[in-house]
Amino acid sequence: MAFFGRHPMLSMALAGLTVAIAYTEIARLFRGYKALKPAELTSLVNQGGALVVDLSAIADFEKGHIPGSRNVIPSQFDPQGKLLAGKQQSPVVLVCRNGMASADAAKKLKKAGFEQVHWLEGGTGAWDAAGLPLVKGRA
Repeated sequence: MAFFGRHPMLSMALAGLTVAIAYTEIARLFRGYKALKPAELTSLVNQGGALVVDLSAIADFEKGHIPGSRNVIPSQFDPQGKLLAGKQQSPVVLVCRNGMASADAAKKLKKAGFEQVHWLEGGTGAWDAAGLPLVKGRA
């Protein structure tokens, strides 16, 4: 308590950060889509036959992508497109280079009524860092 009395600005900053972290974690729980680690993605693909959609630019996709993933550039990503037709109940995993574009696309899929939406946290960089294989070329 003595600290709070002597350092009111630091105390308010600590309280603000605590609220921000709590809000972020609560929002994460209720957003409707789940972040996956590379090992979790491997398990989901092996068990549930998940569709993996890579939102990287074509050149980046050809430099290295997750085996079995399908490439769609972000500007052409459409939850109603033929790639995702009939997949509303199936697991769909979104991937990009760093995890940012895939998180945004996950929001779109959830709003479009998809039930099992996931995104690879850290993108293909995290996949590669975990020592998992990347396929080169246009598979």
